[in-house]
Amino acid sequence: MAVRVKLPTILRKHVDGDAQVDAEGETLRDLLTDLEAKYPGITKNIVSDDGGLHRFVNVYLNDEDVRYLGSLETAVQEGDTVSILPAVAGG
Repeated sequence: MAVRVKLPTILRKHVDGDAQVDAEGETLRDLLTDLEAKYPGITKNIVSDDGGLHRFVNVYLNDEDVRYLGSLETAVQEGDTVSILPAVAGG
């Protein structure tokens, strides 16, 4: 099942500059595992060493923050869109 993944500029170097790629899986974790298999190194700034989402990355499933849906265990379905955004801070 294909899920569209929208990537921020900083991750596009892993995918030949593409702004969007397709990945497969039943959960967000599966999706990221598939992305890592296809594009080695792409998830190092998304998933932390302890296996959770990095603090400074926001991930949305169809415009909903996955931290409120189940984080990496959030179920995904064909036709969904996952957006990965670096957190922005400043004042």
